[in-house]
Amino acid sequence: MIDSNPATPIERLLSVMARLRDPNTGCPWDKEQTFKTIAPYTIEEAYEVADAIEQGDMEALKDELGDLLFQVVFYAQMSRETGGFDFDAIATAISDKMERRHPHVFGDVRIRDEAQQRVAWEAQKASERASQGTEDRPASALDGVARALPALMRAEKLQKRAARVGFDWPEIGPVYDKVEEEIAELKDARTREEIEEEVGDLIFAVVNVARHMEVDPEVALRRGNDKFEKRFRQVEKHLTADGKQASDCSIDELEEIWSRVKKSVG
Repeated sequence: MIDSNPATPIERLLSVMARLRDPNTGCPWDKEQTFKTIAPYTIEEAYEVADAIEQGDMEALKDELGDLLFQVVFYAQMSRETGGFDFDAIATAISDKMERRHPHVFGDVRIRDEAQQRVAWEAQKASERASQGTEDRPASALDGVARALPALMRAEKLQKRAARVGFDWPEIGPVYDKVEEEIAELKDARTREEIEEEVGDLIFAVVNVARHMEVDPEVALRRGNDKFEKRFRQVEKHLTADGKQASDCSIDELEEIWSRVKKSVG
């Protein structure tokens, strides 16, 4: 049933979504979408939220959060149409989970500081994962690390989960050694499959270095990308001033300009 006179902003949004999906009068594109076709847009919207935060653009952040909320509403509408959960069920489930995981706020448990709270939070999540294990698929410390996460982020989360049960080096030295080991194995790789496997192992090891040094690998790589783009554009600017293009130059010429750019723009 479409609410013709929504009383609150969220009711209005739910009504807008219902109208977009109306079988007779809705939008042709919206009506055709499924959970699978919408999923990539959800990931894209989450990244746009992160980008707005990175840029410090609060007006853009407001818009991007609206786009992300619309994704949740989209899923809720599609589920409701087939007799499944609706938006209220989603809101109820997350409220229940947050109250369950914060007994120091909604119950009588006492937490001293953020560090103790983090330990208690992980213990609660581990308990929930254990209760979901089956005979065919026993509970694992790695349960709940979504395969759809970006690869760098998933690697870090897998490593953190393993570390919580003691599968981790206590210091950085062996982590560096592992990177060197993976580089050597990559140099020895011969087939396409071997090279791909060893490249993956090397990246995984580098993520482990980032984790041990408390650096977010996604943020680090994003900034590395931005730095490369800024420098390369400066290289192109230098070449244009001389009436050239990158394709006109040897790699030695480009490297020389690149070195000059690094010194001037950082």
